[in-house]
Amino acid sequence: MIDLKQIDTVIFDMDGVLINSEPMWKSAEIKVFETIGIDFIKVGGEKTVGLRIDEVVDYWHALYPWKNKTKAQVVDEIMLEMVNGIKAYGQPMNGVVEILEFFKSKGLKIGLASSSYQILIDTSLEKLGIAKYFDLTLSAQTCSYGKPHPEVYIEAAKQLNSLPEKCLVIEDSLNGVIAGKAAKMNVVAVPDGTHEITDQLKVADLRVDSLEELLELLKTE
Repeated sequence: MIDLKQIDTVIFDMDGVLINSEPMWKSAEIKVFETIGIDFIKVGGEKTVGLRIDEVVDYWHALYPWKNKTKAQVVDEIMLEMVNGIKAYGQPMNGVVEILEFFKSKGLKIGLASSSYQILIDTSLEKLGIAKYFDLTLSAQTCSYGKPHPEVYIEAAKQLNSLPEKCLVIEDSLNGVIAGKAAKMNVVAVPDGTHEITDQLKVADLRVDSLEELLELLKTE
């Protein structure tokens, strides 16, 4: 169990943790990859969940090199689909506001460290009306490496003036969990329900089914 007495900072992932955007990512990637001749489901698109979008495109281009569009064009098209989708359909995951209020009431620093580009972070927080809770938002777009590399979490802690061992990371994907643990942070895995749940998630310090479940556990501490 996580000991809140040892935590002074909470760092959230965004997609699938704060906003129900993973189905949008899947839909956008299926749609855009189809235009370059790749069946995203058939090739196993699950492999790149949680990666930064340019790294997703790099990964699939290396396996199935296409000619009709540049990699940058593919990234831009997926991003446009995502921005429009979030603006139209973005919904918070269950328990988001309640757990943010809880951490705020405890005086904890609250950060966001996402593989998504900053425009998606800004669009999502505006859509959900939760920007006020965050002391920091950081996109892996500004980092040399995306998740599962720990750089985005290490940099977030640095900017928040927090020690890694006093940080609690909340993630939904295996790549994100690996990044948080590699940053030497406490990690809670909250699978969003749209992806296969593997035994590898056991690397997290705690696994729960929802933010609501996590909140109830924390309240009993």
